[in-house]
Amino acid sequence: MLLQGIGLSCIRDDRELFTNLTFSLQPKQILLLEGKNGSGKTSLLRILCGFREPDAGEVRWGEEAINDSSYYADMAYVGHLDGVKKELTVLENLKVSLALGIAGQYSINDALTKVHLQGYDDVLVQALSAGQKRRLSLARLLITHNVLWILDEPFTSLDKQGIALIESLMTEHCAGGGMIVLTSHHDITLHNDVDVVRINLSA
Repeated sequence: MLLQGIGLSCIRDDRELFTNLTFSLQPKQILLLEGKNGSGKTSLLRILCGFREPDAGEVRWGEEAINDSSYYADMAYVGHLDGVKKELTVLENLKVSLALGIAGQYSINDALTKVHLQGYDDVLVQALSAGQKRRLSLARLLITHNVLWILDEPFTSLDKQGIALIESLMTEHCAGGGMIVLTSHHDITLHNDVDVVRINLSA
């Protein structure tokens, strides 16, 4: 499967963030969006997620426009906010995510162990630290099957151990044929010869 952005343009508040942007992403690749604040990184992610239409151009998944394909079943998004319900427990949050998607290679228990949240099943999310909430949001990616991960600043609120953990999860996902689009102010360290494609929206 191939993700393509073809001639994408985005205008916000009468200001052109980017224009005629074209790229492609293949399995086992990461697309890293770089640029200063306000350059359009999050706006581009929103376009790729289908949250807003580009002002020009098209996003394609395989041979079809994303709205005419299986794209939304194949894509998972983690944004600035963690996307977890604070009034639910850790386990309840993951059960909701699993009910809305297709089961992935990790069970809930295995995913919690992987993100170092084992034993937190019955803890309310509101009692978790910011870093733990972030790791919970990323655990959702492990329990559902999604070829494409779209991540907006995934390292937010994580310590060095948490950052290394997420880097290992991204490496594992790509090594298994997955694809990732992300923004990050953190220099990422990946292994297994993961191919990182960079786009600087400030250029």
